[in-house]
Amino acid sequence: MKNNQFAIVPTDSETAIAELTTIHFITPDMDALTTVPAVYRALLAKSLPEVHTTSGLTHKFNNIMATSQLTLSEWLADATIVNNQVFYNVGLQLLGFLPGQDFDLADPLLAMRDIHLPMVGDSAFDREALYYAWYLLLNTRGNNGQTLIESLTTRGYFVPFYQLPNDQKPLFFNGKAQAVFDTNALIRDVVYVEAPLDTDHDGQRDLLKVEILRPAETETGLKVPVLYTASPYNQGINDRAGDAQMHNVDVPLTAKEPDENTYADVEYQPTTAQLPAARTATATTDEAEETFSREKSYTLNDYFLARGFAVVYAAGIGSIDSDGLAPTGDVDETTSTVAIIEWLTGKRQAFTNRDGDVAIKAWWCNGAVAMTGRSYLGTLATAAATTGVAGLKTIISEAAISSWYDYYRDNGLVVAPDTFQGEDTDVLAAEVFSRSLKAGDAHQIQPAFDQKLAELTADQDRASGNYNRFWDERNYLKNVDKIKADIIMVHGLNDWNVKPRNVANLWDKLQAVPVTKKLILHQGQHIYINNLQSLDFTDMMNLWLSHKLYGLDNHAETLLPNVLVQDNTQAQTWHGYDNWWQDTTDALDFKVQYKELVPADHTVDQRAAHFTDKLPDKLFDHYKHHLDSWQRDLLQEDKLNPLYDHRLLFKSWQAPEDQLLVGIPHVAGSVAVNKNFGMLSFMLIDFGAARRLTVSPQMLAAKALDLGYHWREDDLKDFKLAGETPFKMITKGHLNLQNRHHPWHAEAIQPNVFYDFSVDLQPLFHHLLKGHQLGLVIYATDMKMTIRGNQDLQYSLNLNDIRLHVPMKKITD
Repeated sequence: MKNNQFAIVPTDSETAIAELTTIHFITPDMDALTTVPAVYRALLAKSLPEVHTTSGLTHKFNNIMATSQLTLSEWLADATIVNNQVFYNVGLQLLGFLPGQDFDLADPLLAMRDIHLPMVGDSAFDREALYYAWYLLLNTRGNNGQTLIESLTTRGYFVPFYQLPNDQKPLFFNGKAQAVFDTNALIRDVVYVEAPLDTDHDGQRDLLKVEILRPAETETGLKVPVLYTASPYNQGINDRAGDAQMHNVDVPLTAKEPDENTYADVEYQPTTAQLPAARTATATTDEAEETFSREKSYTLNDYFLARGFAVVYAAGIGSIDSDGLAPTGDVDETTSTVAIIEWLTGKRQAFTNRDGDVAIKAWWCNGAVAMTGRSYLGTLATAAATTGVAGLKTIISEAAISSWYDYYRDNGLVVAPDTFQGEDTDVLAAEVFSRSLKAGDAHQIQPAFDQKLAELTADQDRASGNYNRFWDERNYLKNVDKIKADIIMVHGLNDWNVKPRNVANLWDKLQAVPVTKKLILHQGQHIYINNLQSLDFTDMMNLWLSHKLYGLDNHAETLLPNVLVQDNTQAQTWHGYDNWWQDTTDALDFKVQYKELVPADHTVDQRAAHFTDKLPDKLFDHYKHHLDSWQRDLLQEDKLNPLYDHRLLFKSWQAPEDQLLVGIPHVAGSVAVNKNFGMLSFMLIDFGAARRLTVSPQMLAAKALDLGYHWREDDLKDFKLAGETPFKMITKGHLNLQNRHHPWHAEAIQPNVFYDFSVDLQPLFHHLLKGHQLGLVIYATDMKMTIRGNQDLQYSLNLNDIRLHVPMKKITD
């Protein structure tokens, strides 16, 4: 394995010794020990908290090799010094590495360097050097993806600390909160927050069910911060209703009525609704009336529950035991999300029951809130942040949507999230409207929701695919300047569900906003990354949240890279950068000629190339059901390939050296089509035989990550190099030819007349290896994403006009 640790706080020896004393690795009785080996033995004994007898320790020590010939017990019996060879032989085994497999007992320092583990270089340790080396070892990640201190946590090291008085909690070590809270004693409350909404028009403000998990210490006065996850899926989903709402995508593309729309014509104009009066409480209390058994949790939140943070889950309007109607991304949904934060910070009321007569405050909250979650969950975190709501200190948004148009549309086309052909805002609303799962509630509310669903279907306008007021309301990018919370964004460069444009546009607009922002780009799809072996993501978030929510001065803002990117050519390799493409000055610029991408300064022949979108019915039906086969055939160069005449493919020179392609590729040119409507799709391809990373992390060990002591677990995973493949699609884009200038403005086109076009592809951060070729594919129907009319559309492109611009950074050591 390769270790990538960004959350180790640089610490001097004096501070390290003080922290070791705080967590009881250095104790007063150790002052009486006269030799360094005796001190070392005492440290080793404390690293086995599950062992309580001398004979038990001897047995454990006998299972550890100190040298190639001596067990740790044998070595300790005669040791007069502690050198770094013995220390790291033992240390590597404590971290889960195996002699003879992961390292050589004759040279453990070589393995420490190869795995990228921190170490002390002194050949022989005095007491102070030993303590410092031990401090580093506790903060070092092992083969199981956890630091040694986390490994000791899972074996009960911090159980005695459960009894610490509240004024000594939380407990921090190396800038990160430690698991000194008993998760078996967590308090689980349910409250109902009153939102400033009446989305179901029943004459009462919407109540929102909130599930709370908080440390027992809050009952005796400890105030803690909150990790809040707004998840419309939290109370259940109605898959059957969602499936029933799915749209047929095997429909023809049609001509749009030309318009003269400007952005002003489609800009969302908020209105103020007349609200029912707020409820009047007849009593107040500090005790909830309801509890719950098992929430639908996120393992990152579970990790922090053992470390002095409360966790809150809310499914929002339209969910079981809440009021309202599911709206998919609109202003009301943002308002309902923010209402929970306002209650947590004392600015909104909540009740202990659905009758709304007994009020309860979040008296246990210290007023600092973070939001967490992936996909829809991260989207709502982003939406909440763009309101500037007070008390929201930070969000960790993973695979989040920044504009719903960029999720379900692309440049005037209906474009589905990958693997969800036929989904749209109404489908998602039907799925997350979990009130429909409770027969009694559904009996009363279903007619109102059916009307809401019909409005969503009409307003999302699948017929045109244009940007309109509906989509502008769901565009959080317009309000980025209101953000006050610091932000960590996580996104997959191979995420074709929430496509990379969503995080790229948010990151770009945040450059002008005076908040701290961090970006992590991985090579995965639509996934969480808090259980990877090779990256200390959870420790990074601990560092960040300990700083943001508890105010700990731990240098989190400077230690974490501004942009952290997983390399796509090597396993377990991550690089830090100052920015994404905003500081990029270099680029690759190409023209095209027959089958070739050529440098922009070359002279090319003036001619046109053609392709047809119409497939034989049998082949079309085959590809509908075998999407990977369609994409594979799209990229084959063999003239016998069934898609050879249904796309244009251009390939570059072989790269003379490694290239780092970074930013937003741009394609421009001119095109004619034989109808008064049409579309173009584009792919950028890395051609070259190579073993490439899997797009999903692979299982290394099931339930191997313990999140506390006798608490919850997570699987240990990581990306692996798969078998050799000849190419990889690295980005794509789509364009309705009637929306060549704006997604809200449909222009007339005439059959067989050439029109200029210009389109940005999805942003990338891709390492192109020496000898590989770039490929540009131009086609029309995207079987995975666009509608599929299989129409007799003939396209001609003027090769002399086509330009491809790909930004790049110089690769530095």
